[in-house]
Amino acid sequence: MADEDRSVLSRPSAPLDAVLTYGPDADHVADVRYARDPSTDRPVLVFLHGGFWRPAIDRTNIRPMTEALAAAGWTTVAPEYRRVPGSPDLMIDDVHAAVRAVGEQFPGRPVVLGGHSAGGHLALQAAATSEPRLAPHGVLALAPAADLRLAEELDLGDGAVSAFLGEAAADRPDLDPVRLPTPGGAVRIVHGVDDGIVPIEVGESYVRAHPAAVLVRVDGGHFPVIDPLSAAWPAVLEALDDLAR
Repeated sequence: MADEDRSVLSRPSAPLDAVLTYGPDADHVADVRYARDPSTDRPVLVFLHGGFWRPAIDRTNIRPMTEALAAAGWTTVAPEYRRVPGSPDLMIDDVHAAVRAVGEQFPGRPVVLGGHSAGGHLALQAAATSEPRLAPHGVLALAPAADLRLAEELDLGDGAVSAFLGEAAADRPDLDPVRLPTPGGAVRIVHGVDDGIVPIEVGESYVRAHPAAVLVRVDGGHFPVIDPLSAAWPAVLEALDDLAR
């Protein structure tokens, strides 16, 4: 595998438009960027950052992405969430709480739930387990860790799955998107064919389990799918446009 280009993670971006508080914890906040064209009638995109569910990585890494999405006509909310190793239910609870808060902040607007890497896992899991009234209009999963048992078998992130769960993946099928019901809304997965961090076979496993999901293969590795300067970026925008229909 080629070395992964991580430059997007530290690239500067424009100031946020707002910060949404959705709970009492210090991590219960979300970056908000409004679509630059207010006439666009698209869903609100709630997008979850990656980082293998570990506390060292936070939402600042996707600010260049959300800035570009605002320029492309998407209002985005990028929640932080509690990242406590061995306490996965905190993360799941936070995703649902953030989606509820977005519904209150943007009443009547549909929501597309998205995420990258571990955030893609959280988006798929939350979409499959959401209350009907909070079910997202669609899901955008970018290079998602969508099959926890396979990710554990491949030892992704040097034991990231076991650190996240605090137990074996087989003991938590309720957190494993491959083993959960298919979400009610459309699912689009965009995955790099040379991804050396979450190999594309993990995305392929999800689509085998949920044939209604669409997998879009793009050139490159793990980070081009969140990099507005990459050749993969137009495929991400196209997938979002599909979900907005």
